[in-house]
Amino acid sequence: MKTRFRRTVVLSALTSVTLLGAVHPAFADIKLGAILPLTGTSASIGEDQRRGMELAVEDLNAKGGVAGQKLDVVVEDSAGSPVTGLNAVRKLTQVDNVPLVIGDFSSSVTIPIGQYLVKNNLVHINISGTSADVRKIGKTSYSVIGLDDLSARFSADDVWKLGYHKVAFIAPDGAYGQGMAQQFTQAFEKLGGKVVAKVLYTSGQPSYRRELEQISRAKPDAYVYTSYGQDAIVLNRESSALGLGKTPWYGMYLTMAIADSPAQFTNGQIGMEVSGMAQKTGGQSYSEHYQQRFHEKPRSVYGSYAYDSVMLAAAAIGKAHSASPAALVDAMKTVAPQFTGITGTLNLDADNQRQTQPYLKVKALNGEPVAR
Repeated sequence: MKTRFRRTVVLSALTSVTLLGAVHPAFADIKLGAILPLTGTSASIGEDQRRGMELAVEDLNAKGGVAGQKLDVVVEDSAGSPVTGLNAVRKLTQVDNVPLVIGDFSSSVTIPIGQYLVKNNLVHINISGTSADVRKIGKTSYSVIGLDDLSARFSADDVWKLGYHKVAFIAPDGAYGQGMAQQFTQAFEKLGGKVVAKVLYTSGQPSYRRELEQISRAKPDAYVYTSYGQDAIVLNRESSALGLGKTPWYGMYLTMAIADSPAQFTNGQIGMEVSGMAQKTGGQSYSEHYQQRFHEKPRSVYGSYAYDSVMLAAAAIGKAHSASPAALVDAMKTVAPQFTGITGTLNLDADNQRQTQPYLKVKALNGEPVAR
C-alpha cells in the first residue's frame, strides 16, 4: 500500500507545484524507497515516521534538492508483516528502481528487508529496529538508532537506581522482544537485580489477563515492559483493571508503549526514551517544526530518526554526486560513520551500528512522556 506522501507529491507535480510552491517536473529526479507500518498495530508510529521523512524531503527540496535535483521518497506499507515487507522491498527495487531503502519500524520486518537489500548490493538504512540481530544484516546496512544492548544497559541501570531490584519483564515474542528480554536480564542481574518473572506474549491477542495474573504472583518491585500499538493498549487497560498499577511500571521506549492508550491507564508510568526531538532543524526544534507542519505534536520520537535517515541518504548522494546503487554503497562508507543529524552523531562501529545513543529518563503525564 502506498502512502499519501507519495500521492501528495504526485498531485503537486501534476499541478506543477511542489510542496513549497516551486515549479518542477511530474516526478522527482531522485527517488528513494521506504517501508513503514502504515496499517496494523504500529500504524500510528509508522505515520509519524512517514511525516518525519516528509519534513526532511521538504527541507531538502526547499534548498534546491540533492546534487541539484529534487528528491522524492516512495513509501510502501509493511502492515508490520515480514512477508508484506519483503513484497514491498521487491516492488521498490524492481519496479521503482530505487537505489536505497529505509525501514521498517519493527526488527522482525527490518531484518529480512535489510538482508534482501544487502544480498542485492543496495543500501539499507534501519531507523528503529533495535534487535541485536540487526547487527548481522550485512555490510551495506546502516542504523541511525542504537540497538538493544545500549538501551537495555541504560534501562537496567535506571531501574536499579530507582530502587527496584526485583522485577517482572513483559515484551512481545519476536526478534525485538526476545533481544530486549535477554539484554535487560543480563545487564540487570550484573548489577545485582533479579528478573523474578518473564512473559514474552504473542502479539495480536484480545486479552493478556492470564499472562498478567501469572507474573503478578511473583510480587515484583516493578513491572518492566516494552510494547506498542494495540498490544500496548490491551496491556495498559488490563493491568489497570487488575490493580497492577499500584506497583510501578517502567516502559522501555515509553513513547510507543503509551502512545495509543488512554491517559487514565498510563499516568504515573516511568521509563526511558531515545532522545532526538529537542535537536534543531533549520533553527527550530523538530517538535516545533512538526507541529507547524501537521498541527499536532509528534506521536513519537521515531519520526526524528526517520528524518535523519533521509538526511543521511541525501548526504551520501551529495558525496557521490550520483544516486546510482554502486556510488551510494561507496559514499555511505565515508559519510555514515560520523554523520551528525538531529538525533546526534551516529558514531558507527565496524558493523555500522551506533556505539553511543542519547536516552531520556521520562514519565507519563496526561498521556505524554515528559522529563523526570
